[in-house]
Amino acid sequence: MNPLLPTRRQFLESLGALGAAAWLGSRLSSWAAGAELPAAEERLAIDGGPPVRKQQLSTGPYGPQFYDEEEKRELIEVIDSRNPFRHPGGKIAQFEREYAKHLGVRYAIGVTSGTTALYAAMAALEIGPGDEVICPAWNWYADYDAIVLCGALPVFAEIDESFGIDPDELERQITPRTKAVIVAHLQGGICDMDRIMQIAAKHKIRVLEDFAQCVGGKYKGKYVGTMGDIGINSFQLSKTITSGEGGAVVTNDPLLYERAFRFHDVGQVGRCFNESIGNGVLQAFASCNFRMSELTAAVLRAQLRKLETICQAVRSNFRKVREGLADLPGIKFRKTGDLDGDLGQVVFIDLGNRKRRDQFLRALRAEGISAVGPGGSVILPADTRIEQKRTIHPDWPSFRSPRGQQIQYGAASCPRTIDILNRFGGPAIGPKYTDTDVADIIKAVRKVYLALHKA
Repeated sequence: MNPLLPTRRQFLESLGALGAAAWLGSRLSSWAAGAELPAAEERLAIDGGPPVRKQQLSTGPYGPQFYDEEEKRELIEVIDSRNPFRHPGGKIAQFEREYAKHLGVRYAIGVTSGTTALYAAMAALEIGPGDEVICPAWNWYADYDAIVLCGALPVFAEIDESFGIDPDELERQITPRTKAVIVAHLQGGICDMDRIMQIAAKHKIRVLEDFAQCVGGKYKGKYVGTMGDIGINSFQLSKTITSGEGGAVVTNDPLLYERAFRFHDVGQVGRCFNESIGNGVLQAFASCNFRMSELTAAVLRAQLRKLETICQAVRSNFRKVREGLADLPGIKFRKTGDLDGDLGQVVFIDLGNRKRRDQFLRALRAEGISAVGPGGSVILPADTRIEQKRTIHPDWPSFRSPRGQQIQYGAASCPRTIDILNRFGGPAIGPKYTDTDVADIIKAVRKVYLALHKA
């Protein structure tokens, strides 16, 4: 980027509110011929008025929209080889090298899912009975389950308006038994990694980044998942790139890499262990089999080559929509640790409370626009099985200690998280949306937002 040229944000700020509105209006005209910004008094479709779009605009999972001959060719090569099992020089080994290089880390391990990647990362960090691991209250089951199945105790921290862990709350939850924190970048959003890493260094705790919902996201130029001690992600259908299922562990630490590698392959290092560190320095230990298939890696090699194309397309549409809404009175967007690195899967807007949020989403859908609240995760402490501390055995170590018995989960333990999640909603963003689609989103959101604001 030419440092002498202003960014779009700087340009809009220099215009002021009225100038920005005029400029955005001209941009919308170029995106969709004849489209005009709606007046606040225009009748909403949910009230019987004409919708912005007659045909519903929505986006499915990103990765499959980009499937083409590349994925077919990679798969056919595996089929023709008659060898779909991990082997030297195969698709898995190639993908691991390519993925590590793309993210800028030394090591990557392909596994069967994001969940098994979490288990391997926990094993690498030597998490076990007596340890506490801090986890955001808004997250997927797998993060909680991985802690419990290690015999450790999950300690929940409230989120902030990025939907990620609140750094201040993280620090408040640290005890002498805290061994690690899980930092989850959710729905394409970016956590405040500088603050988190400073707190972790101060208290000498490990950082596990879960970037399953943010593959390709960046924080100050670095890919999320690469700043903590170890990172994991998923390649399940809803993720940025996908092979249907699959996952990865990434790290720069050779010992963490070896422990994770051994854990995912029955304690061994013989099957395509990274040659840069020979045969390793650790002895075998009780482990699992989470090996990726060559067929999975074949799809992922092709998808990885398209990752930046997908991310750039989503970000571009996200920024256009945000810019087109920036002058709305009192508008407040979701917080992000890095607006430029945010994937921008949804343009989340704070509507003040759940009633207004739900009204906004219903009205936006009636206009023909896909609109969602926070999703893809669970308010973990409020889930019944978690609140009741159910495990696979009544004497499971996680909750047998005095601290494990004392700790209380439930909705009362995370009121701020619940409040934040109830307030936010907005239009979903797709990588293949046209300029006309983007203009329709802006027009519909402005129409609904202004009507609700007036009311």
